[in-house]
Amino acid sequence: MSDPQNTNPNPRRARGRPRGWDDKTEQNTIKSLDRAMEVFEFLSEDQGKALSTLAADTGQSPATLYRILTTLEGRGLVEFDAESQVWYIGARAFVIGARFLRRTSLVERARPILRKLMERTGETANLGIQKGADVLFLSQVETHASIRAFFPPGTLSPMHSSGIGKALLAEMDDGRLARTLQGRTLEPFTPHTITSFDALRADLAETRARGYSIDGEERNLGMRCIAAPVFDMTQEAVAGISVSGPTSRVDVPSTAELSTAVKHAARELSFAVGGDVTAR
Repeated sequence: MSDPQNTNPNPRRARGRPRGWDDKTEQNTIKSLDRAMEVFEFLSEDQGKALSTLAADTGQSPATLYRILTTLEGRGLVEFDAESQVWYIGARAFVIGARFLRRTSLVERARPILRKLMERTGETANLGIQKGADVLFLSQVETHASIRAFFPPGTLSPMHSSGIGKALLAEMDDGRLARTLQGRTLEPFTPHTITSFDALRADLAETRARGYSIDGEERNLGMRCIAAPVFDMTQEAVAGISVSGPTSRVDVPSTAELSTAVKHAARELSFAVGGDVTAR
C-alpha cells in the first residue's frame, strides 16, 4: 500500500502549462505586452481618441503609445481615422471576441430562446454570466420599442445592482458569496441601489425563494429588470436570462407575468445545455 504522505518529487505538469504556471510575479510578465493590452483595453472603453489624449489618459509617452498603436493596427486590432486623426478598435477585435462566444454552445442555444422571450414580453432579452464580481453580457435581443434597455455583448455590470447578477448570487452558498464579493464595495448607482451587505443577503434570500430577481432601478433610474438563473448538468447556476425595460412598461403589476416568462426561458435554456431543473 502506498504511503499517502509520500509525494511525487517530479509531479507531471498538465500539457500547455510551463513550470511555474502559478507564479504570476513580475518576472513572468511581458511588460511591453502588458502595456499594449492596457492601451487596447483603455481604447475599447472609450473609442475615438487622439494620440495626445490617449497619452495623457494612460500616462504613456506619445512615442511609446504610437509604437503600440501601429503594432496593434498591423494586426487589425485598432484602426486610425486619418481625417479625424483619432484611433478606434478594429474589426479584428470583434472577430477574436466572437471566437470566445463560440467556445461554448450557451450563446448559440440561447439566441432562439432570447428571441422568443423578447417576442412574448415585448422587452429586451439578455443573457449574462459571472465574471468575478461582475456580470458579463454575452447576448441580447432588443425589443422593437423606441425606448429600450441596451447591454451590448461584452458589457460588464456589478452583480449587486444587476438582475442577472443577483439571480446568480442567490444561488451561491455563503462561502462562495463571500469570496465573490470580497474586497468589493456595494457602489451606489441610484437611490435604489442596495449598498448594505445585510440588505443584499435579504434580497438574495427572497430571490432564491421566488425563483427570480428584480433590479428595481438599482443600476439605472427609470429602468427595471427581471432575471432568472440557468443551470447546467451539475445543478450549478452558470448564466442568467433577463428582460429589461423602462419602468413605464416593466412595472410592479406586470412582474408576475414577466417573471413567469423569464423563468420559463431560463428553464428552457437549462434543458438545452444539459441541465435538470425538475427538482427545483
